[in-house]
Amino acid sequence: MLPARFAPVLFGLILSGIMSCIVTGVATLKTVGFSRDFVASWMSSWSFSWPVAFAVVLFVAPAVRRLVARLVRDTDGKRQ
Repeated sequence: MLPARFAPVLFGLILSGIMSCIVTGVATLKTVGFSRDFVASWMSSWSFSWPVAFAVVLFVAPAVRRLVARLVRDTDGKRQ
């Protein structure tokens, strides 16, 4: 098990992996269809895009958290 301090990084790794897998799968399917090369093309695209997606998640997440905090109100009607 990993220490709890690694939870945000692990969350980003898993989320970026799942999201990039789905998105590259859809994009590859649209581009090449269900051809013989579909799985190989998909895995090639995914292996390239996952590290990019992971880096984006790590660097963009703090800004998105701040934006969300400004856009939502707690139950008292006050901003977070």
